[in-house]
Formats: sequence, C-alpha cells, structure tokens
Amino acid sequence: MNHNRDKVRHIHKRDEASLYVLLTDTGTWFSTLIKQVTSAPYNHASLSLDANLKDLYSFGRKRPYNPWVAGFVREDVYGGVYRRFPHTRCMLLRLPVSYGQKEKTARLLKAFEEHEGVYRYNLVGLFGVLLNFSVERDNAFFCSQFVAEVLGRTGIQLWERSSGLVTPFDFGCHPAFEIIYEGYLYDYAGLDQSQFREHGPVSVQAL
Repeated sequence: MNHNRDKVRHIHKRDEASLYVLLTDTGTWFSTLIKQVTSAPYNHASLSLDANLKDLYSFGRKRPYNPWVAGFVREDVYGGVYRRFPHTRCMLLRLPVSYGQKEKTARLLKAFEEHEGVYRYNLVGLFGVLLNFSVERDNAFFCSQFVAEVLGRTGIQLWERSSGLVTPFDFGCHPAFEIIYEGYLYDYAGLDQSQFREHGPVSVQAL
C-alpha cells in the first residue's frame, strides 16, 4: 500500500485545494546534457500555486542569457527563460492538498522570496542526484530538490528519501499527481494570450 499517496488523496472534498508542478524541457545545451544522462523527457521542475502559472517558483537561471547565474527565482512564463526558448515542452501536474497545506506553501514561498539573496543553486547536488548520491548544502537547492523540500515542509512527504535525491521526472511518475496538460508550453490553454502581445515577439535561442 502506498501510504504517501493515501495521505494526499484522502483529503475530504470540501477541504481540497491544489498545487501544481510544472515540468519543462527548454532544449538548452544544459538541459540537453542532463537529458543525455537521465533519459528523462523533462529535466526542470517548478512549483505553482495556480493552474495559470502566475505564481511559479523554482531554482534556476536568474538571467535568461547566463546559465551560470542561478538561484531562487520567481519564474515568468511570458518572459525570461521561457520567452527566450519558446519551443519549451512541458507537463503540468496537479496535486490535491488541503487548504491549510496550500496556505502554508504560499507562506513558505513568500519567505523564500523575501530572503532570495541568501539562496544559491546547488550545482554539486544536481550532479550528485544524477549519480544517486545526495549532496545537501545550507540554503542551496536545485529545482526538483526545492519543490520536494517545500512540499515536505508543508507535510506532503511523497517519497521516503532525501529531497536531494528527487529528480524532476519523479514528480511525473508519482501516482499522487494528475497530468492536466502535456505539450508545448505556449500551446497551454491556461496561459493569458494577451501577455504575449505585451512582451513582444519571441526569439529562438539555444544556449
């Protein structure tokens, strides 16, 4: 019996809310390199409070044109990295949670945002998870480690292992999640199409 799945799914309907995990494959050289090692279709994970992806958080590039400057980011699907790589493919997952868990998640994400400067990207940990070896550093995360850590701190333990051993596609394989969309990110009906006009034309890059 999967007790972790039961904990998530056996929430009374009147107390049910949702969190969302967005898995993406931008096609950058870095994501392509990781993909060659993992053979997984998606190698970046972000956590969203809503299905429209207005409140989307992760650990990744802080500057669209510089993959080496990375850390905690509030991602903008209409600009930044996603605008630079408009052919990004994605899988959007819904996780049923209680309203209390969602509120706690929102508070935790706000705390990350308020102290953004103290957090770093856990590049060593990223290569460690590829070797099935957890490397945990103070105030440092890679994308899927961050998502798993936030969920764990709100009482949602999906795996009986360290967050430093969770890969992006582990979320896509977990039975607690419902797949609500898979395809090109910019074909997702939940996005606000008017935002594309405000951000101007897309530019296709491969770095």
